[in-house]
Amino acid sequence: MIEFTSIQQMLEETSSSGLPLWDAIRQADCQRQGISPQQSWDKMAAMLQAMEDADRSYQETDRSHSGLSGGDGGKMARYIRAGKPLCGPFLSEVMAGALRMGECNACMKRIVAAPTAGACGVLPAVLLPYARQFQAGADRLVEALYVASGFGMVIAARASISGAEGGCQAEIGSAAAMAAPALVHLQGGTPEQMANACAMAVKNLLGLVCDPVGGLVEVPCVKRNVIGAMDALSAAQMALAGIESRVPPDQVLDAMREVGQSLPHTLRETGKGGLAATPFGLRYTPKEADKR
Repeated sequence: MIEFTSIQQMLEETSSSGLPLWDAIRQADCQRQGISPQQSWDKMAAMLQAMEDADRSYQETDRSHSGLSGGDGGKMARYIRAGKPLCGPFLSEVMAGALRMGECNACMKRIVAAPTAGACGVLPAVLLPYARQFQAGADRLVEALYVASGFGMVIAARASISGAEGGCQAEIGSAAAMAAPALVHLQGGTPEQMANACAMAVKNLLGLVCDPVGGLVEVPCVKRNVIGAMDALSAAQMALAGIESRVPPDQVLDAMREVGQSLPHTLRETGKGGLAATPFGLRYTPKEADKR
């Protein structure tokens, strides 16, 4: 069974197989799970469908049980409709999508952990608006999800996708590092450009702490999905322009693991440091939110 433990290995396996990167990753998935290529494809297509369903299920009036989350995706949508948003229509739609998906997670709706629930907004926020903007069909998006999953597999093996283990760099950072090469694939980039996009996305968020207020995956998690999506877009565009990560991708992931291990426990999802330790964070309880 193929288990990718380095980006270099993944690129070499792809080169030797003669397959596109996405299909080499699918073949690895088939060997790992003992399923056919069509079964693997159907599972990935179901992931895409779940992302689309979650995006459509968003209701601006929904609020999380804590009262901390809800409505921001609607605010962004109204701002876009008002005309001439600061970041332009496409980037603004990406931001709105990330907010919607993060709020769907906080409101206990069905989402796709990509790679985690707290980072569920990054991939759909870049893929779904991309499909609308550039008329990309479902098959292309499924291919992009394979690319994202391959890089996610290496990140999980070489570093971490857990906020409790490696801080938010391991969640939002990993999501951005998966979304960036997926975008490069959609734009017709090379596997090497995808690897560079992954590396640059990680570097941009290296050291990001996990400090959820009240221990809930809401503040600052929802808005960090926006940052992760924008990070993915900037890293993808740099890679497509021919810009390379000076530090090799696998070494970037090794640094990510080391940084995560160096973070104090207060900054690894315990809700005891960072924003969670601010005056607001310290006094926040779900009961106080109910009063509001």
